[in-house]
Amino acid sequence: MDFPVSPMVILLLILAAGWLLLRGLERASEADWGNRWLNRLDGLNRLFCRHVHGLETAHLNLPDDGPALLAANHVSGLDPLLLIAASRRPLRFIIASEQYHRFGLEWLFRAVGCIPVDRTGRPERAFREALKALRAGEVVALFPHGGIHLDSAPRRPLKPGVARLARLAGIPVHTARIDGVRGQGLVVASVFLPSRARVTGFAPVPCQALRGHDCLARVQALIEAPGR
Repeated sequence: MDFPVSPMVILLLILAAGWLLLRGLERASEADWGNRWLNRLDGLNRLFCRHVHGLETAHLNLPDDGPALLAANHVSGLDPLLLIAASRRPLRFIIASEQYHRFGLEWLFRAVGCIPVDRTGRPERAFREALKALRAGEVVALFPHGGIHLDSAPRRPLKPGVARLARLAGIPVHTARIDGVRGQGLVVASVFLPSRARVTGFAPVPCQALRGHDCLARVQALIEAPGR
């Protein structure tokens, strides 16, 4: 005998499933973004990176509080998600303005505090915003190659902004190396191609006490493939 299920019961089941999902995302979250929904997105990203991209539970070597500057290699559009999943603190990324204004994503980039840089117009505006964030005790993350750069490509110098930021803020540069991304060289597609990703953090480089070129050389040696 069939027993009809009332619409109210179906609605209650949907609401219960939604509540359980949100609670699961909140438990998975590890960084406090100052907003419940952003914290839930943080949890969703961690679960996504762990189960789709095989990212092991590891954390970047960042201070528990106070300003920090993070530099990493850049192999795909997945990289920011991996770094966020490996950090116990929110990261404010410096990103190209054309990526910041990408259709459908600008609201998210604005919500998480990304800093757009106009590389053909007024990059100093982004630099001042990043320095302001550091002086406010936040974590600023950037890709000092200035764009996607694969290990197989000819070596190119890092942008000097990371050394300048470290010197003016009086802080070291924390570095990370991203490996194992399947969609290397891709922006959007890399997010959806399952990987065996790894994020390796290193001891901070004391760039506040180094000359600019010495800082860049030491950062580059860490974030690029060994032996390059």
